[in-house]
Amino acid sequence: MRLRDLKIGPGAMVAAAFIGPGTVTTATVAGAEHGYVLVWALVFAVLAALVLQEMSARLGVVGGMGLGEAMRRRFDQPLARAVTTALVLGAILIGNAAYETGNLLGGALGLESLLGGSGRFWGPALGALAFALLWTGRYRWVERALVLMVAVMGIVFLTTAVALGPDLGDLLGGLVPSGLGDRTVLLTALGLVGTTVVPYNLFLHASAAHERWPGPGNLPAARGDTAVSVTFGGLISIGVLVSAAALPAATGVVSAGDMAQALEPLLGRWAGAFFACGLLAAGLSSAITAPLAAAYATCGVMGWDAGLRSSGARAVWIPVLLAGVFFSLLAVRPVPAIIFAQAANGLLLPVVAGFLLYVANDHSLLGDRSNGIGSNVLAGAMVLLAAALGVRSLVGALAGL
Repeated sequence: MRLRDLKIGPGAMVAAAFIGPGTVTTATVAGAEHGYVLVWALVFAVLAALVLQEMSARLGVVGGMGLGEAMRRRFDQPLARAVTTALVLGAILIGNAAYETGNLLGGALGLESLLGGSGRFWGPALGALAFALLWTGRYRWVERALVLMVAVMGIVFLTTAVALGPDLGDLLGGLVPSGLGDRTVLLTALGLVGTTVVPYNLFLHASAAHERWPGPGNLPAARGDTAVSVTFGGLISIGVLVSAAALPAATGVVSAGDMAQALEPLLGRWAGAFFACGLLAAGLSSAITAPLAAAYATCGVMGWDAGLRSSGARAVWIPVLLAGVFFSLLAVRPVPAIIFAQAANGLLLPVVAGFLLYVANDHSLLGDRSNGIGSNVLAGAMVLLAAALGVRSLVGALAGL
């Protein structure tokens, strides 16, 4: 594919979804605590996401359906369908409603840094903006808004990383896996991968790719979009980690908000506000994609029309968004719901990744676009990774009880 023929769309929505406040915070902590040691973990996370998201996009474009719909069709036995539906509703619907609070509060933190005021005002204001955009029911409007926010995050976080002048030798050294004998380093590495490879993005990507590019002839466009967008999203995450690693050790950075404040003495008064713009874009983009992904996934497994203007989709994304607004008004995170979501995601991720691999080998559905040997080897490794991440998520949820 020639560069001038490249079309960006659903892949950018996936990038917008995984670069949320949680990813920014995790990458910030990784850089502040471990320097450049975990750059390799983000590179690996991007490779894992590329493999799984390409299969998801291929299902939507060539198979002509979302992942939720594919699961409903394949798991046609009552018990199997009931278990699958319960997992999806628990991990995606309830989970995204819980995580939506963090998305809105993260975006609100950016606005607080820029304009002052209280997060209890800015959180609901961002929720209203996300509601207005989703209510239009215009897929292309939503897509363009998310592409714009990914561009903003790229400009902010990558420019900040370059401006801080990281040590190139140490940065390149971070590409070599190390520190795995340290339990803290290993858990942080898994956290970085887990914020990039998430089950709801697999649902989001298949449905969005089908809506944008139906038909096998559009597969090259979908693959190009996936490769560029997911890679660029990974570079943004690496930019956040590098920025935190380049800060002096005495800054005491433990969150993205601390990062914005720590940048001002080093780069000038503009730097904190500049970083806050990136944090705002991260929060708002995830505040839009979380309800959207919940709608696509739930409508798929329930057999409802997944169009953005359909009553079924609105019956899903509106409660998800309102739950986030409600808890952002209280300025608290719904901890029990988040713990439940972590546990459900821990169960769902290997199931969804394994099912996606199974569907990608279905010649009756994908024909000659089904997986080859090389794709299966890579995807099989990613499914094992998904299982490891699932175990970690379950352990983290149990530890939070």
